[in-house]
Amino acid sequence: MKYQLRHTTSYEYSGQVSLSHNEARMLPRELPWQWVGETRIHINPAPIRQRERTDFFGNRVVYFSLEQLHSNLQVTLTCSLETRPRPAQDIFSSIPWEDAVQALRQDLAYSNADTLEARLFALDSAFVQQHDRLANYARQSFTPGCNLVDAIASLNQQIFTDFTYDPDFTTVATPVEEVLANRRGVCQDFAHLAIGCMRSMGLAARYVSGYMETLPPPGQEKLLGADATHAWLSVYVPGWGWLEIDPTNGCLPDERYIILGWGRDYADVTPLKGVMTGGGEHELSVAVDVIPSPDRDGGLAFGQ
Repeated sequence: MKYQLRHTTSYEYSGQVSLSHNEARMLPRELPWQWVGETRIHINPAPIRQRERTDFFGNRVVYFSLEQLHSNLQVTLTCSLETRPRPAQDIFSSIPWEDAVQALRQDLAYSNADTLEARLFALDSAFVQQHDRLANYARQSFTPGCNLVDAIASLNQQIFTDFTYDPDFTTVATPVEEVLANRRGVCQDFAHLAIGCMRSMGLAARYVSGYMETLPPPGQEKLLGADATHAWLSVYVPGWGWLEIDPTNGCLPDERYIILGWGRDYADVTPLKGVMTGGGEHELSVAVDVIPSPDRDGGLAFGQ
């Protein structure tokens, strides 16, 4: 799949801002199944300094600072990219979920590099803490002796079936336990919920931030800026790697899913965050377009 991506974040301040330091995690990752072409990030007003770095999790981060008076800030990413199917799971990596927990807990001397890295994602984080209620909910899918991949797929469908998508119910700060109790939320909440369930069962799971190609209703044109960022998760399968799931849509991510970055939870991959002096109150607006390229089935070879 070939896409043109455009993501604009705008802030309008009630007062003048004299100084701000910001980090933008809006640049897609280069992955074996995701090739990133020409990428531009435009910042208005123009920053006095700007640089790109890679964070602890391997995500691309653009740091910039503004030192002139301004009453608004706009950051726009434009990017061309191409996606291909995710790697197929190795059928020989299938193990009971209890064995996967033991693999994560085994002595450090017997752990490989992938397992050691995965252990970080089995710990509590800012937005996701382990809890007995989460474990009890997950046990409907994680029955004794159940194959790990089957249990992961079952929990994915369980959340998709049990929960209602409701953008008016939660905020970024809504606790996972409240989402579980009310069975409502948005993609970010469902990703955090699933991660909390996995970690409460002793498994490793990480938060994935990105985009998904959406289609307009039949007979209608796609509105500019009508797309949005999306959130899902991946779970570590010892001996194979990370398996992505999307509990919001009850499916496995495919070529329509574009990965920006991943971390322990949303706090690690916030698209734009910073500190500032002044500004007063502010209004935030976000416009996203994931546009299929006309030559999506032809053109350059993947990775060229």
